[in-house]
Amino acid sequence: MEKSKVLVGLASCGIAAGAQKVYDKLLELKKADQLDIEIKKTGCIGMCYREPLVEVIDESGSYLYGEVDEQRAVEIMDKHIGNEEPIRDYVVKTDLFETPDDAFWRGQVKVALRNCGVINPENIREYEAREGYQAIGKILQEKTDPEDVIQTVYDSGLRGRGGGGFPTGLKWRFTYKNQAPKKYIICNADEGDPGAFMDRSLLEGDPHSVIEGLLIGAYATGASEGVIYCRAEYPLAIKRLNIALEQARERGYLGHDIMGYPGFHFDLYVKEGAGAFVCGEETALMASVEGRRGMPSKRPPYPAEKGLWEQPTNINNVETYANVPQIVLKGAEFFNQYGTEKSKGTKVFALTGKINHGGSVEVPMGISIKDIIYKLGGGIQGGKDFKAVQLGGPSGGCIPAYLSDTTIDYDSVTATGAIMGSGGMVVMDESTCMVDVAKFFLDFTRKESCGKCTFCRIGTKRMLEILDRITRGEGEQGDIEKLEELAHQIKDNSLCGLGQTAPNPVLTTIKYFRDEYEAHIQEKKCPAKSCKQLITYTVDPEKCTGCTLCLRHCPVDAISGKKKEVHTIDQNLCIKCGVCYTKCPFDAVILS
Repeated sequence: MEKSKVLVGLASCGIAAGAQKVYDKLLELKKADQLDIEIKKTGCIGMCYREPLVEVIDESGSYLYGEVDEQRAVEIMDKHIGNEEPIRDYVVKTDLFETPDDAFWRGQVKVALRNCGVINPENIREYEAREGYQAIGKILQEKTDPEDVIQTVYDSGLRGRGGGGFPTGLKWRFTYKNQAPKKYIICNADEGDPGAFMDRSLLEGDPHSVIEGLLIGAYATGASEGVIYCRAEYPLAIKRLNIALEQARERGYLGHDIMGYPGFHFDLYVKEGAGAFVCGEETALMASVEGRRGMPSKRPPYPAEKGLWEQPTNINNVETYANVPQIVLKGAEFFNQYGTEKSKGTKVFALTGKINHGGSVEVPMGISIKDIIYKLGGGIQGGKDFKAVQLGGPSGGCIPAYLSDTTIDYDSVTATGAIMGSGGMVVMDESTCMVDVAKFFLDFTRKESCGKCTFCRIGTKRMLEILDRITRGEGEQGDIEKLEELAHQIKDNSLCGLGQTAPNPVLTTIKYFRDEYEAHIQEKKCPAKSCKQLITYTVDPEKCTGCTLCLRHCPVDAISGKKKEVHTIDQNLCIKCGVCYTKCPFDAVILS
């Protein structure tokens, strides 16, 4: 009889929710009770809204438990492991019966995330047991021509998952055809938008898939050295990457004469970045790797011609490389069976914001935004109305609710004014002020500008000043037109993708929510009742009972009134913190 296995989700999301304490508790109970079970760590399981997550696999099946604290850990060990009685009320996923969370998993197709939440990312043998390193082994054993490998990747329809969506096979072919004494291959793991959560999850949960993807890319392009450029703010990802690299070297997957095949030499190292958003742009990234300031440079020449150390270089992101081993092993048809005519395969998204079921999901291209939000995501928190979704990170765009039938593919998303990006999907509800959203994202890109281009450096600052005035009730006629003019100037005259896309949040919110801008400017009101300077708290005399609860909690003594008498709010003293609004049990405080 095979021993029972207990897996604990110990990615950054799980650890932040308390999974390390749960893991330690389980080990303590195993030792105390001398249980013959295997307890191991795994990566992000995806259901982040139910963290910490613990999966028990025994003879009867698999049971994923959610929101496991130390007390629940004791119950699981006592009842499930000890008495073989699964605790149905805690189970969030199983094949043996339905759970309220089943909708989160329906419609997902795991290719890039196939091993995340399944294997111990610090044990290479578990990766090998799930077809790991078989793709590169197949290539070497069959002595496959590099051009045939490139053709397979091209035929699969895989496009760069970092945001640009350039055909991966075509990119590899450009590098392959440029002959040079040395070539490089780089994994960009430094995207700074919410989709970077996805990159981090992959590196923390299945680093070997990325390494194998890089190996295949190196063989195909002729690269002999590779770099994984990862932001230093991801210490767990870097730790597990370095463990995986050392294990791969020990097993002969990196170094000289890889897997015993003479002539194929390749090695990798991790370069820790400083978290600069601009280094998501490939020329800035390479400058950083070389020890220079991360600033973009003119193209051409493109990296495939003259990249790292002025040698031909191929750059893709984490998710792109993670897909490659499955494409090579199972064929182009395996991957392109999913998706649309021009956008093949699957896409990973970090689903976050005002959503009930936030987490990491992988869906086939062609699924609608509505299905992701309402089926997988479980709809909007608190039953509020869905208003918009920010797709593509800080330099993406806001897609309104009435366009929620938009399918997830490169062309359809781009047509809305947003971009696919590396996978950030921020959901917003009726309480979200779209002017404030534009201001928030533009503030981020302004701060992240490297300053090289005048239009980006100064233009984003001027735009931010206008947005700030509007949200403070100081907007003027013509401000919207000024924003649009500046936005197009910045897009047309910036050197890199950061500047060219920085105005997207502003342009899309003006396009789809122009009435909110006009309300801020003309009526000095925030329709979402979000901008502090444009809202007012008053007391409804018909509802106020004089309970004094609001008075006692007001931090600036702006509320006056005797017990059992109607209270009033002094607008000159009120700082609009909203404490009275949240504390009033009779809904007597009105927000307008």
